[in-house]
Amino acid sequence: MKKTLVFGASLRPYRYSNLAMKRLVEHNVDTVAFGLREGTVAGVQVSNKLAGFQNVHTITLYMNPDRQKAFYGDLIHLSPKRVIFNPGTENPELYALLRKHGIEVEVACTLVLLATGKY
Repeated sequence: MKKTLVFGASLRPYRYSNLAMKRLVEHNVDTVAFGLREGTVAGVQVSNKLAGFQNVHTITLYMNPDRQKAFYGDLIHLSPKRVIFNPGTENPELYALLRKHGIEVEVACTLVLLATGKY
């Protein structure tokens, strides 16, 4: 499968982004991660810097709308094919910006998409 960036990744095992990284790896999805703290989850290195991410097909978002604002330009610059807005990350302002740049917006749960084979 094409590369997925978990954006807002957490090292805390009870966070959904952490579980998503584990499930993506289990489904053999090429997974990279960006978060506030560096570390490793399921063999995936979580970086606290956006430099170096390339050829990202999907961004699965785990960051609330207020915090997203600082990253609008970065998300667009990564030029993914789609951005998945997981529950709690919904942001109509960002939807419009992404669509303006030809990036597909999907409001869904990555865990559900993986579990149902629709990822």
